[in-house]
Amino acid sequence: MAIADRTPTDVDRIAEGWVDTIVELNPTVGTYIGRTDQDHRLPDFSPDGHAARVAAMSEVLTALRSAAPVDEVDEITVADLGSELELDLEGDAAGLQLRDLNVIASPAQEIREVFDLMPTRDDADWSRIAARLGAVPAAIDGYVGTLRLGIERDVVPAVRQVREVALQARRHARPDGFFATFVGGSEGTAGDALRRDLDAGAAEAAAAYGRLAGFLEDELAPRAGTEDAVGREIYALRSRHFLGATIDLDETYEWGVEELARMVAEQEAVANEILPGASVEEAVAHLEADPARRLAGTDALRRWMQETSDRAVAELGATQFDIPEEIRTLECRIAPTQEGGIYYTGPSDDFSRPGRMWWSVPEGVTEFDTWREKTTVYHEGVPGHHLQIGQAVVNRGHLNTWRRQLAGTSGHAEGWALYAERLMQELGYLDDPADRLGMLDGQRMRAARVVLDIGVHLGKPRPDGQGTWTGEYAFDFMGRNVNMPPEFVRFEVHRYLGWPGQAPSYKVGQRIWEQLRDDVRRREGDAFDIRAFHSRALGLGGVGLDTLRSALAG
Repeated sequence: MAIADRTPTDVDRIAEGWVDTIVELNPTVGTYIGRTDQDHRLPDFSPDGHAARVAAMSEVLTALRSAAPVDEVDEITVADLGSELELDLEGDAAGLQLRDLNVIASPAQEIREVFDLMPTRDDADWSRIAARLGAVPAAIDGYVGTLRLGIERDVVPAVRQVREVALQARRHARPDGFFATFVGGSEGTAGDALRRDLDAGAAEAAAAYGRLAGFLEDELAPRAGTEDAVGREIYALRSRHFLGATIDLDETYEWGVEELARMVAEQEAVANEILPGASVEEAVAHLEADPARRLAGTDALRRWMQETSDRAVAELGATQFDIPEEIRTLECRIAPTQEGGIYYTGPSDDFSRPGRMWWSVPEGVTEFDTWREKTTVYHEGVPGHHLQIGQAVVNRGHLNTWRRQLAGTSGHAEGWALYAERLMQELGYLDDPADRLGMLDGQRMRAARVVLDIGVHLGKPRPDGQGTWTGEYAFDFMGRNVNMPPEFVRFEVHRYLGWPGQAPSYKVGQRIWEQLRDDVRRREGDAFDIRAFHSRALGLGGVGLDTLRSALAG
């Protein structure tokens, strides 16, 4: 439900100005939130470009600190935006940009992924695409310049990440790689001159990724770090970034070990429901042999995702949540890449582009288990990310653009999505033991990630008592704690090793969401209304978890 409009304040104007600055400095952000005026450009990833971003952050932080909040909305904006800027400046001081390379969320992926969200309806759209393709070489060269500065200062990523990203870059550089395939979709739309521009831009972009691969293989890999672990100092900084909260990392590691054991016990109980006396592995094999629970091909997968999502929106919107009409549309798509992973992209601010659920299917994966993936649809869609993020966009009359489109943390967003999975169990959507086993498989994976991520990067003792964590042990540990094809496990572990602090934010975020709900329930007693709690919490938009805690405390 949309909240009543309010008169913009000085704090809102600072936040709106900051969004304008972000879009100017990083045009890919503009594309993600539906601002097309910068769609012909890419960010400057060079050291000079980073320096410009740091100067802009310092300037807006100074303005924010001098502003006087006039209401609770302002207070939350000041607290959350101020905290984010301060944390980003700490990251600059630690030189994080000099080692910003991993398999899922670094400039190497950002430059390519933005094309997924660009409209391709007419020649005007394709003209912007041609211009942005032409900007790829400069963006790559700037990025290489920053990584070279990291080599000079001995601030480098781990060699495992370097090699994996080089492989990604090589795929994009192929004549039949992403760029050539992408512009091939313009046939029948673009005129001859524009087609030549698109073909030339695609070739230049592919060549730039070839140069990136060469740099990674020949210059960075020999100088890259041999250890996957980033250490406690950097890890604590990254954890705060992804949670918007400070946690006791050692206590959280021990809790993760206990939570993993609880998930295993719960899985074993459900496995016995599926096949009396069966182990989890035997129950999984039994389900995988059931053709009624299997989809063949990505077309069938996409249709099933869409049907499952549409049904959840319709039913939950009638009984459990106030779902505005603007967010009752969620598109399910197969991503144009084959790197692995399932993700959500929010709607544009005017809803001309709806929220979308994407599935990046690794090469060679052609079959999918519905029992394993039903909870994923709820996680990415409704009542998960789509309800959470879409609700913030709906509240445009109450929340400034930064609060609607850019604020928040992984711990807030992913924690809510895991919370939503459990909520769907409570609401009866996972009464089928097979579907519940699939949900628990995901919950077990998220608990295992807490243990793995903190364990590797802080060099904690292994749960089996056989020494300390290493990157190699992480692959074995994860393989024993998930029921996934090896391709998925490999990608997932590389992701954890190169993106410290992000993977635990899901389960830790869920823990904090559940703690907050229980705190409010205890405080309000018989007056507690779970539907009202959800509406109030989601009405805040994206925030850090410490900010969420403060906002719900009164």
